[in-house]
Amino acid sequence: MPGTTLESISIYKLLVPLREPFVISLGPLTAVQNIVVVLRTADGHTGYGECSPFLTINGESIDTCFVVAQYFAPALKGRDALDLAGCLAELDRIIYGNTSIKSAFDGALHDIAAQHAGLPIYEFLGGNNRKVLTTDMTVSLGPPAKMRADAVRFQHEGFPAIKVKLGDTLAADVARIRAIRDGIGPTHPLRIDANQGWKTADAAIAVLRALAEFNIEHCEEPILRHHFMELSRVSAASPIPIMADESCGDEHDAARLIALNACQLFNIKLGKSSGFHRARKIAGFGQAAGLTLQVGGFLESRLGMTAAAHLALTNDAIRHCDFDTPLLFTEDPVVGGIRYRPGGVVEVPTGPGLGATIDEAYLRRAEQVHF
Repeated sequence: MPGTTLESISIYKLLVPLREPFVISLGPLTAVQNIVVVLRTADGHTGYGECSPFLTINGESIDTCFVVAQYFAPALKGRDALDLAGCLAELDRIIYGNTSIKSAFDGALHDIAAQHAGLPIYEFLGGNNRKVLTTDMTVSLGPPAKMRADAVRFQHEGFPAIKVKLGDTLAADVARIRAIRDGIGPTHPLRIDANQGWKTADAAIAVLRALAEFNIEHCEEPILRHHFMELSRVSAASPIPIMADESCGDEHDAARLIALNACQLFNIKLGKSSGFHRARKIAGFGQAAGLTLQVGGFLESRLGMTAAAHLALTNDAIRHCDFDTPLLFTEDPVVGGIRYRPGGVVEVPTGPGLGATIDEAYLRRAEQVHF
């Protein structure tokens, strides 16, 4: 058997409270409930992957991921970790969907493969680190005064762009953005995310037109994801460029949205697309179509966000990053990984593989299962 045979597989639950509730139109979040997958090969390589399941977006929870991972582990144990295509095809053979937990295994496999090649993941995937990554900082949904105060604080902390969660009524969302602009001024880059909250095309168009005066860079997912056939009408009527997020989960979604001329931007997340292999296809389609791309995430720790940062360095059309959620954690269990620098700069590890692990003492305390 080759030295890169998968010899052991461990699955852990990662539970971390947030500093304060993070509120979006789909509901409030008070704690991180993630899964960490650790793969070990016979020759001593160890790969780490993380997913942050989201019931209202990818239909997965920490418990479903923990169970499905226990279907994946025995099927992968004994396989060659460097057979990325074969291992990932096996996950798809076992179960449909479940993109979040698949992304954790995908990430750990890519960590091992890149380590074996002696390259950081971004370089293993054909990228480079010539561009500087910067993250926005997100203002969660709440009263206008609180949202204004948060936006002003983030501006003073040096974040180059501020993202604002919306998805309420026209009057309420306009009041929120007006308050924020009053606080941060007319020119600081501002982005909005409705998380499907305006639901219909007509409602979204009305809100977007009402927000035209506030100098907004783009708007994520204004309508219900299943109404993607209407997204082109929203894009054509909106004074603000539209970014597809929940409606763009894989390369098939991307191809449909491009054919419909539905949006000007894609938001790519490893947890929506089952990991690097499909995320890169979305990026390739988007780049070929002339779209601007963003890489974001759910509530990953710096482990999962490090994987996202590697992805962001693999395609020149990726110009926006939304890597802020680890800054909301009350505890950081990650060793290595991305570092946050002044000005929202995100520093990506340059050593072989992912360049991030989870503290062993933390893992010992976690609920876990081993194969």
